[in-house]
Amino acid sequence: MVQRIRISNVNDSASVCFDTGLDPRSFARTKMSQSLIEPGYVVNMDGSHEVWKAAGVNEINGCMTVFGPAVHGKRMDMLLEETEALIQSAKQTAQRQTALQAVIYWIKAKMFLGETRTVLNLGASIVCLEDTQTHPRGTVYFAPEHLSTRCLYLESTRPDQSLNDKYNCPDLLDMEAAAFCAGVMLYKILTGNHPYSGAELYEDMREGIFMPVQPAAPTLNEKLAELIQSALLLPVAKKKPSMSGTDILSGILEMLTDKTGAAVGIDSLFAAISLEKTKQAEKDGKSFLFRKNVVIKTQRFAAANKHLIIGISIGVLFALFVLFSTFQGVRQRPTTSGLSPDRVVTAYFDAFSSLDRVFMEACVNGADKTDINAATSFFAVFKQRQAYEGSGNPLIVQARAWKEKGGELPAPNVFGVTDLTITYIGGSEDDGLVVYRADYLLWSPTENHARDRSDVITLRTDRKRHWRIIEILRTEK
Repeated sequence: MVQRIRISNVNDSASVCFDTGLDPRSFARTKMSQSLIEPGYVVNMDGSHEVWKAAGVNEINGCMTVFGPAVHGKRMDMLLEETEALIQSAKQTAQRQTALQAVIYWIKAKMFLGETRTVLNLGASIVCLEDTQTHPRGTVYFAPEHLSTRCLYLESTRPDQSLNDKYNCPDLLDMEAAAFCAGVMLYKILTGNHPYSGAELYEDMREGIFMPVQPAAPTLNEKLAELIQSALLLPVAKKKPSMSGTDILSGILEMLTDKTGAAVGIDSLFAAISLEKTKQAEKDGKSFLFRKNVVIKTQRFAAANKHLIIGISIGVLFALFVLFSTFQGVRQRPTTSGLSPDRVVTAYFDAFSSLDRVFMEACVNGADKTDINAATSFFAVFKQRQAYEGSGNPLIVQARAWKEKGGELPAPNVFGVTDLTITYIGGSEDDGLVVYRADYLLWSPTENHARDRSDVITLRTDRKRHWRIIEILRTEK
């Protein structure tokens, strides 16, 4: 990666350089020259500070580079990256100690400046770790904010060229922002891992989705762990700590420095813990991982696909409603339960006379459906006539009722079966198969006389032991 913010020689003098990546024409068109008056700050260990301003602009390799007075040291982001790279090596302790000291210098510089606005991105901070001719050890340089942000965008390795700052939450300001940044740095140095490693970086920060400090480093001093935890919870509205950013930074400095102001040995921050606490830390860690991998991902998926989920839910509810309605309809359909085979035959012709096609269906299992189709057609015709004529009186009279009242002819509105006689022919109820003959007269509004019919009807029990008609052999006399 090309460092766009670096210490280089300009006009035979060491300078802090900002490679804007712009050619002279683009530099002028974007008004980047205004960055020459943007201030930076050099903070000294005695609490004093100096305003840093750019000295000029040079064209280097075709790109305009802003430069100014040098501050020797190491960029904070590079220092932390080196610490991560060496975390498993033999130099781990020494590197972590150096990084810890740099964080102390950085915190002190932020607190010395107080509410003065300074750049947050660690790539724009340079810390002097050794005494130099120009600045003593502990001096911290904060680059001009907008100029450094432009250069850090160019350094970004993200495909969209956006600046994904893993150490700062954009929702925080002033000392809260500084406390949060310090908490992230210390978490990385003391646990060996960055608290926010996922792609949804800022969502994790805002929701407090990180491995809690105590499970991440079970042997870490509990008071220091609580301070770091409080710092990381500053952006979380539901869990925001009662401590202010200034109080958190002051507490951290008290824990990390000795009486002379130097960093304590990093090993002194850790102590052996009981087996019980170790197991509890492991349990808390597993609980966090489960919550992150299942609960949080589910919640975020639901939020991101809210409209799709609502649509699917409505579809599922509708399907369930249709299924339930169908099931209820099937349950409420009539059956031949409890009827003997001869009663099924009688009920079948009664249903035919009353145009009850639903019960006729219940009586039949494989037999010819000519009667059912006829009943359905007559039912539709009479309903249509009733609606057209607007009469509340029935337009069809059942043949049996008509005959009981005298059976006078002509009978244009009479339909149904009269003179029904059922005769047992053969079979056995124990064997589940019986045969009857049904002799009857069929009256129809479309005919002037009754049809004399004789049907041979075979019945069999179904799997529910209900008698049903499986065959009708009809003879017209």
